Amino acid sequence: MLLLGLYALLRMQKIKLIDKELKMLKSAAVVVLCLGLGSTLYGGGSDSNHPFIGVEIGYATVQGAVANGPFLDDVNPDYKGSDIEYGIRIGAQTESWRTTLAFNFFDSNEVNAKQNYEKGLASVDYFPFYSKESSVEPYIGANVGYVNYESENNIDMSGFIYGLQAGVVFKVTENVEADLMYRYSLSNATQDDRNAELDHIGSIVFGINYVY
Repeated sequence: MLLLGLYALLRMQKIKLIDKELKMLKSAAVVVLCLGLGSTLYGGGSDSNHPFIGVEIGYATVQGAVANGPFLDDVNPDYKGSDIEYGIRIGAQTESWRTTLAFNFFDSNEVNAKQNYEKGLASVDYFPFYSKESSVEPYIGANVGYVNYESENNIDMSGFIYGLQAGVVFKVTENVEADLMYRYSLSNATQDDRNAELDHIGSIVFGINYVY
């Protein structure tokens, strides 16, 4: 009996270790996808094409699944949680268009409803009223990417996200821009064994870009 107990304990520890490694691999996959998308977004070599790098912070609302226990009946599939989202971005822009690659991290520690995600987004924005004399430029755009979402009691899923955004760029100096936007992304991420899904992420985002 003692040997059986030790064997069961070792099996449990091995399963936990495998789960942890899988989560790390999923996070790494998101980063790799970001790097791959970034290589397609940047097209240097043109005088009118200006690369940039920046950071962003936002307030995100996530509609995803949380669970209060290990059974299917314990899952709340439509829980909405909100917290701070952090990110970095790189891209390139012309007078009327901008392409951006962003990587974001969100971690909410609400009681009995912890949620976190890592997502990589590629986006394209259009500036319909561009003017060299204007220091304020509104824009609209679209985004697509990949997300890994986790919450309590073994909810862990990954999938594609896609959506729209709109915002305003403020030219602070010749090389520094402030960016305020609302970004909304739907997701197809599901986890069948927990009857769970990630529905959408909506974020109010403020960013600072340094334009080369």
